[in-house]
Amino acid sequence: MTGGQMADRLAEGVRAVPGILRADLWTVARDPLPRMRWLGRLPHGHAVLFAVVMGSLSFAQFQEPARPGTIQGPVPMIWFVVPQAAAVLLALTRPIAAWWLSTVMLLVTALSVEDRLPSQLLYPWNYGQIALHTFVLFLLALRVRPRIAAEALALTLLVGALTLSLATRTHSDGVDETVVSFTTAVVVGAALRGRRVARTRLVEQEELTAEERARRTLLEERNRIARELHDVVAHHMSVISIQAQVAPHLAENPSDELKENLAGIRQNAVEALAELRRVLGVLRSEDALADGARHAPQPTLDRLDELVGTVRGTGITILTDVTGERRPLPPGVELSAFRIVQEALSNVMRHAPGAEARVELGYQRRGLTVRVVNTAPDRPAPPSPGAGHGLLGMRERAAMLGGELTTGPTPDGGYEVTAVLPTHHPAPSTAATETAEDPV
Repeated sequence: MTGGQMADRLAEGVRAVPGILRADLWTVARDPLPRMRWLGRLPHGHAVLFAVVMGSLSFAQFQEPARPGTIQGPVPMIWFVVPQAAAVLLALTRPIAAWWLSTVMLLVTALSVEDRLPSQLLYPWNYGQIALHTFVLFLLALRVRPRIAAEALALTLLVGALTLSLATRTHSDGVDETVVSFTTAVVVGAALRGRRVARTRLVEQEELTAEERARRTLLEERNRIARELHDVVAHHMSVISIQAQVAPHLAENPSDELKENLAGIRQNAVEALAELRRVLGVLRSEDALADGARHAPQPTLDRLDELVGTVRGTGITILTDVTGERRPLPPGVELSAFRIVQEALSNVMRHAPGAEARVELGYQRRGLTVRVVNTAPDRPAPPSPGAGHGLLGMRERAAMLGGELTTGPTPDGGYEVTAVLPTHHPAPSTAATETAEDPV
């Protein structure tokens, strides 16, 4: 950047200063942030008491009759002291307007009394005036952006420097104490405001997080409803359609009216099944499912051998064992058992390369036990993008049927998944036993 370009930018910045100051400081608007708790609990009586005490101190320092040349006549000085004291109360609701009032009164008072003020008194402002304006600056820094508070501080110090430069005599100025007092008020006020802003943003973020959590819970509930309805209702609708199609062949010489009614039943069942699957496909996620996945038939344990054969094709050794009398189970139990075995074997492929797996089905009088256990892997597993959703889905399926799911490592370094699924549906279990963290 050349010297000319730097000069142009500097000139543009200087020209922009009046507009920035006008936008920041020429307003009487309320603070957009909620008032601080302790400031809201501050009784106005305390602020009034502070203004009266400091105003009286300022007035007394102007009215020291023992010293020659002291300003006489209380009435004129009251008109200087009272507006500045009132600025403290105004700062509770209109901090920028209060700062303007206090600053103007500092300038007017100093210029009005300088030629009559004894040189040994503090000038341009006495201790009472400094205390009042310090409190106004503190309240201002609490309520406005730090940049605006810094601008107000700079203009206040500029007013003080201007007043001293116009003085016709030498006075005891106390500049160091004044600068420290004003600067400390602004720094402390800005720090407290920054803490309040951070806390407000944290609350907003927590509200957004709570909304997102509620939204996720809603989606999970939709998924649960979709699984339950699709696994059971869709199956029965399919049965109705098939029975309506077969019924005419089971009757001797069925009438045309009977055939027409049965055809209507089948057609309505097919249409209802298609519409049900379309709606439930939307419920399963925010994105519509592909048509093939949406209309795919739901698997049962009759396809378990097919599933095991597919997994064996990846190089994993799998043994199967069925105990008890194998029999048809309710559709929800069949589907949940199949999905649990499917997800457990998927976990073996992802997290236990080279391991051997065993799938056990135990048919009892009142339910079905599904157990999938694998040995320790013979090599490290590659990184997996899973985040525990697989076991979460298995738990949901077991809990939906009123069953239980236990998961955890085995003594030899493998992993075990066991589900107990009742065939007579009690009240759904709200929690599934877990003995280890989800590996997926």
